[in-house]
Amino acid sequence: MIVVLFAAVAMLVLAVVMAAVLGWAKDAFHVEVDPRVDQINEALPDANCGACGFAGCNDYSEAVVAGKAQPNLCPVGGSDCAEKIAEIMGLSVEESLPIRAIVHCGASVEQRLKRHEYRGEKTCAAATKVAGLQGCMYGCMGFGDCVVVCDYDAIHIIDGLAVVDYEKCIGCGVCAKACPRGIIEMIDYKADEMMQVACSSKDAGKAVKSVCQVGCIGCKGCDKRSDLFKTVENLAGIDYECYNPDTFEDARLALEKCPTNCIVMSGKNTDPPQAVKQ
Repeated sequence: MIVVLFAAVAMLVLAVVMAAVLGWAKDAFHVEVDPRVDQINEALPDANCGACGFAGCNDYSEAVVAGKAQPNLCPVGGSDCAEKIAEIMGLSVEESLPIRAIVHCGASVEQRLKRHEYRGEKTCAAATKVAGLQGCMYGCMGFGDCVVVCDYDAIHIIDGLAVVDYEKCIGCGVCAKACPRGIIEMIDYKADEMMQVACSSKDAGKAVKSVCQVGCIGCKGCDKRSDLFKTVENLAGIDYECYNPDTFEDARLALEKCPTNCIVMSGKNTDPPQAVKQ
């Protein structure tokens, strides 16, 4: 009986001591948190997608309060969210352009030549490691790794090609990270529709034509018609920094004269690239 009583007293004393230690540690190591961090967290959509460049919404909130990030970096929350954060911080926020995904491939299944049956794991990450599965080693594999990671139902596989739904895309960028061939790019949308090169192949023109009906052949015709274009390593590219949808008539001519129709418009109310090229 005495042993039990002694043990009970010892446990009680130990509990009191530990409580005192924890109380002291709470005060001694307390870190004051700026209340604006919680306020910004409340304003954010809690997507934790990382599209702002930070690990999650809380990290972004702390960066904004610390003056290390602008209030308009959340593509999910958009302009309304940016305005709320700016108000919390007592800042003015400049209008930011929406960020959307574009796919640098426009070839449907039938337009891809030298295709072979694939019996392995139905993912792009696995299929891209198989040599000779399809003639073009740069194009979309069509197994939908990008679709799986998109939480907004904004990208789908149509006729073997990843196609973006611009009404649903919020520019989080997870699809671009998931694509093992790096053919998805995030760009600032300066208009409802944007011009893009729907190809990623850096092979010479003859090689491209042997494996794809709609690939870029590096003819540099677009370069000659518009300063917006520059062909590097046999592949045409667009300088989006200089992109002005109000004054790109020369670029429009380049689109119309492209011999393989690999320059296309994408965005709201625009047909998927593969539907344009017949």
